[in-house]
Amino acid sequence: MDAHKDANTDALFAELYAELRQLARGRLRHERPGHTLSATSLTHAAYERLAAQRLDQWQGRGHFLAMAATMMRRILVDHALARAADKRSAELVTLSAAEWVADDAAAAPLELLDLHRALEEFAQLDERAARVVEMRYFGGLEVEEIADALGCSPATVKRDWVAARAWLKSRLGGA
Repeated sequence: MDAHKDANTDALFAELYAELRQLARGRLRHERPGHTLSATSLTHAAYERLAAQRLDQWQGRGHFLAMAATMMRRILVDHALARAADKRSAELVTLSAAEWVADDAAAAPLELLDLHRALEEFAQLDERAARVVEMRYFGGLEVEEIADALGCSPATVKRDWVAARAWLKSRLGGA
């Protein structure tokens, strides 16, 4: 791998490390008790996948965080799939859907794999809106950061967020 590419990724990772760990902690807080991934291991696994991207240039903080959100999602889904394969009858990894499907903090827990499958299905209908969900839910990015990463307006991101939440809420039985 090119030293410039490594240095660029390394520099962004070092600059955003605390924020990435905070995002990972937030995601893991909604997982089942005794989860084998820690915030540190999730952050470092995401970094390894980011480094493997071999991009000539990150387009700034938003682009890096958007990709980190994608990597964290994939890692959590891979982990859940591996766990499900090991223990078919075991309870799957759960996340609270409260922050995106309802304004009610008492929303029912949601299986990560159900969310993943629904998001994959939704991406077939509206890929950009699915990316908005991924960046906002898994990456914790703000509307302006998502707009910058996707090259669209904050108003478009807000519309996509509302539409995606409604579709996912309906699809996942929260309606």
